[in-house]
Amino acid sequence: MAQNFNLFSLEGKTALVTGANTGLGQGICAAYAAAGANVIGAARRSCQETAEKIAAYGGKFTEIIADLSDINVIPRIVEEADKAYGRVDILVNNAGIIKRCDAVDVTVEDWDSVIDINERMVFFLSQAFAKGWVADNKGGKIINIASMLSYQGGIRVPAYTASKSAVMGLTKALANEWAKHNINVNAIAPGYMATNNTQNLRRDEQRSEEILSRIPAGRWGTPEDIAGAAVFLASDAAAYIHGFTLAVDGGWLAR
Repeated sequence: MAQNFNLFSLEGKTALVTGANTGLGQGICAAYAAAGANVIGAARRSCQETAEKIAAYGGKFTEIIADLSDINVIPRIVEEADKAYGRVDILVNNAGIIKRCDAVDVTVEDWDSVIDINERMVFFLSQAFAKGWVADNKGGKIINIASMLSYQGGIRVPAYTASKSAVMGLTKALANEWAKHNINVNAIAPGYMATNNTQNLRRDEQRSEEILSRIPAGRWGTPEDIAGAAVFLASDAAAYIHGFTLAVDGGWLAR
């Protein structure tokens, strides 16, 4: 029996990606548009650069400016997203922050700021869209962006590690409840990527060398490296995958 590779197409689908103005979020937006989806980017700052990349090859993109540290913006995000192209089919919880500090010096304010975006928003935004998907019985896809620190402890980033460990756990927990509603909840754990979050690490020659020496691929990852995994998990090809975190790490975890 011949395989139908249209399973990987996102034609006719609408995806909402948080943190869409730069880095991995921007790369995922571009990949989804290339796969045929209408794309909505939610971010604290303008997504103009993302919009230009998508417009260059005729894709459709709409931005929603919102403070993703505040769950009170969720009803507006859902409302504006639904108005943009109709029903949202794919949610990517990509927005995240990292604050580097010795554990003994972490303040309550810094801890909460990381948890609010990286964990609290992930759950409550997922919940908001899942309510609609359960109600209309048409299913949906949720892709959470986890981290290598979903598996490991890291150094000087305790709040980030806690939040990304929670993302992996939430991915499993939500899949257990929502798979029966045809809602796929999975995650991608990027390796060490050349993004804003790793800028300081890449500037530190010693740490950068230590990191690169452990990556079998021998280089930092790029937003383009995430594209295939993001499209796959959002597509019908991943219909029977639930609760899994896919590492896109250049072999880091295999070392």
